[in-house]
Amino acid sequence: MASSAATVVLIPFCVSGHLTPMLEVGKRMLRSRCCGDDDDGRPAMSLTVLLAQLPESHRAPEIDEIIRREAAGASEDSGFDVRFHCLPAEELPDFRGGEDFISRFMQQHASHAREAIAGLESRVAAVVLDWFCTTLLDVTRDLGLPGYVYFTSAASMLALLLRLPALDKEVAVDFEEMGGAVDLPGLPPVPAALLPTPVMKKGCNYEWLVYHGSRFMEAAGIIVNTVAELEPAVLEAIADGRCVPGRRVPAIYTVGPVLSFKPPPEKPHECVRWLDAQPRASVVFLCFGSMGSFAPPQVLEIAAGLERSGHRFLWVLRGRPPAGSPYPTDADADELLPEGFLERTKGRGMVWPTWAPQKDILAHAAVGGFVTHGGWNSTLESLWHGVPMAPWPLYAEQHLNAFELVRDMGVAVEMEVDRKRGNLVEAAELERAVRCLMDEGSEEGRMAREKAAAAKAACRNAVDGGGSSIAALRKLTQEMARMSSI
Repeated sequence: MASSAATVVLIPFCVSGHLTPMLEVGKRMLRSRCCGDDDDGRPAMSLTVLLAQLPESHRAPEIDEIIRREAAGASEDSGFDVRFHCLPAEELPDFRGGEDFISRFMQQHASHAREAIAGLESRVAAVVLDWFCTTLLDVTRDLGLPGYVYFTSAASMLALLLRLPALDKEVAVDFEEMGGAVDLPGLPPVPAALLPTPVMKKGCNYEWLVYHGSRFMEAAGIIVNTVAELEPAVLEAIADGRCVPGRRVPAIYTVGPVLSFKPPPEKPHECVRWLDAQPRASVVFLCFGSMGSFAPPQVLEIAAGLERSGHRFLWVLRGRPPAGSPYPTDADADELLPEGFLERTKGRGMVWPTWAPQKDILAHAAVGGFVTHGGWNSTLESLWHGVPMAPWPLYAEQHLNAFELVRDMGVAVEMEVDRKRGNLVEAAELERAVRCLMDEGSEEGRMAREKAAAAKAACRNAVDGGGSSIAALRKLTQEMARMSSI
């Protein structure tokens, strides 16, 4: 690599939904700069990834494999220079919720990050921070470096966080006590009952979101894993300053969908082989993310709803997490499912009790609908393949995502989720939603399928040669190069 080459520092939060897309967008940045300065075709920038690793007891099983795979494959990936640096371990902080934990945990690593960045041999073009790491903007400021925020969620969530510091002053009570709707520029009025989980009550998790929303304004730019054509009104509202009236918003770079696809295995997964035997667009797929599992009574409701719907289904059923961990275990289907369920649904249904290859399943022609928790990565995967959804939000910003998917984008059918009863969905409601999504005669389902097909085209066009996300990525890397005088 030429001696003048600089490095971009990435500081992710080490869970798969944050680490994987940040690594992928980093590699896309290298591709956009490839052959910029070097005669041998090597990229004009490198990546340096600073890892604040969680202890094994709190680390998702796939994280170590992701890091090993990315480290091993970096040099083979068109000669890209990607280096991983583990920051010194810190004790877990005292915390009172997920947002509090992530924010405090990353804050603890500020001095280690400063030391690591200052000690790099390469010039640093920029530092890209996970959006929970805005406390580390102090580090980039002290070192005189441009600090960018990488935002893993939808632009609707970004709009809410930018709006939240002002909204906090406007609304005196907890949002869970507030009636009516919240004005979120670029979206229809959002019922207060559908705001993200940590926003509902003004505790420490809420206070961190107010803090991060305020500090986003200090960033050199905000990189968003969305597609300009999917959320045009929200993005226009952000750019026009309607979320923070009277203030200048940092540059917004929409670079999505940031999805990483591995080559299919030589031997297809058992779920994929089962789908091979099903008719086109006939299967509803149920999967609820890396932390999605249900108590036994809810499992019984799901089973009853699926059985009564009459539709083919592939259901990824997970067991409850062990004590001290948020991650599900393999399910004991015989213990959880109603007696005789597997026999009665044999041939039209498959229950898979452990991890399943969600991307490969969504890509299969037999899948016609997706009952999902509505995490943003899963949403983008579904839209990439043009699969309409029935969102079943469970935590984080998923209730807001569900609102946007149904009311604004139109790529999903609505399912009534009782948030006051632990996001309960009764059997009759699941049956109705599945029929609405999958029945040929369902007008709502037909419209969702049409909108999902259009979203598929928008996602793929955005990352094509002249697409909006490619253009945004090129603009971002050019700006980084200019600021670092590469």
